[in-house]
Amino acid sequence: MNLHLLPHLTVETAPEPDAAVIWLHGLGADGHDFEPIVAQLGLNKNTRIRFIFPHAPAIPVSINGGYVMPAWYDIRQNDLGIEHDAAGIADSQRAISLLIEQQQMHGIASNRIVLAGFSQGAAMALHIGLQQNEALAGIIALSGYLLLPDTLQARLRDGAKQTPLLMAHGINDPVVPFELGENACHTLKKLDFDVQWHSYPMAHQVCPEEISMIGNWLNTHL
Repeated sequence: MNLHLLPHLTVETAPEPDAAVIWLHGLGADGHDFEPIVAQLGLNKNTRIRFIFPHAPAIPVSINGGYVMPAWYDIRQNDLGIEHDAAGIADSQRAISLLIEQQQMHGIASNRIVLAGFSQGAAMALHIGLQQNEALAGIIALSGYLLLPDTLQARLRDGAKQTPLLMAHGINDPVVPFELGENACHTLKKLDFDVQWHSYPMAHQVCPEEISMIGNWLNTHL
């Protein structure tokens, strides 16, 4: 992956935004996947948020027989907890970090930037957010899990400890098992992160109650 800025969609809730949400889609989707969610969040009328929905590059995905599709990294095992594509993760980390830097160059401070994601995107949001030198406004991880957990403590940055985390997962998720998300939450709480956890009776998806909860959380933190 080259380090040109990732192609992305932008939705602004008002002119001259003073906050940003960078929202990362899941495997096989694109930035359009969560674009409609902005209107469903019930955001306060006075919020001025720039939502950025980047498109992951199209790469061969081993678990799907090498079929080329949008992905933040390769998946090689059915069990998502066994093996992670460290090189692919690092490439996406660099590319997504450029989007954070772009917002900072536009005058939006780190503590007004939220990293959000679903599934693969949630895993990347956690991975990148936990390595920030300065605290973010928050990390939202929906139906996600921790990448490269064996090296997590070595990669943590002090600034990240001040970043609030919102995590949610479907109890009946057949794609990213509920236990992976729950274990990630427990791990981060043991490391003294401020984690808000929600579970829902659903599969690998989002539901209206979850969207409403996310909107309330953004209203509080932005």
